[in-house]
Amino acid sequence: MLNNMVKYSVSPLNTTFAALADPTRRAIISRLAQGSATVTEIAEPFNISLPAISKHLRVLEEAGLLMRQKKGRTHYCQLSPQPLEEAAKWLALYERFWDSQLDALASFLEETKAGEDEL
Repeated sequence: MLNNMVKYSVSPLNTTFAALADPTRRAIISRLAQGSATVTEIAEPFNISLPAISKHLRVLEEAGLLMRQKKGRTHYCQLSPQPLEEAAKWLALYERFWDSQLDALASFLEETKAGEDEL
């Protein structure tokens, strides 16, 4: 059965969005946007175990969204913005599309309202 399944290549964009799909990981990204932090500092505001935080950090690291350095026994994490920049570029393409669609909708509604006012 496994042989019949379609194999998909995982693009960096897919990996980025998959990593950002979790609210805990988005909160970690928000924290790292303020500057580098230790794993313990990152874990502090969350009501989950340190191993669970480490799993979230591993997902973010595998997606290229954070870099980790080890100094002695302490792990320092830092935001890596490149994948976010690529995601923002991709979203910008669709932002232009939706802006034009919303502008067209606004024009349609204005014309409809003007037609009703004439009656």
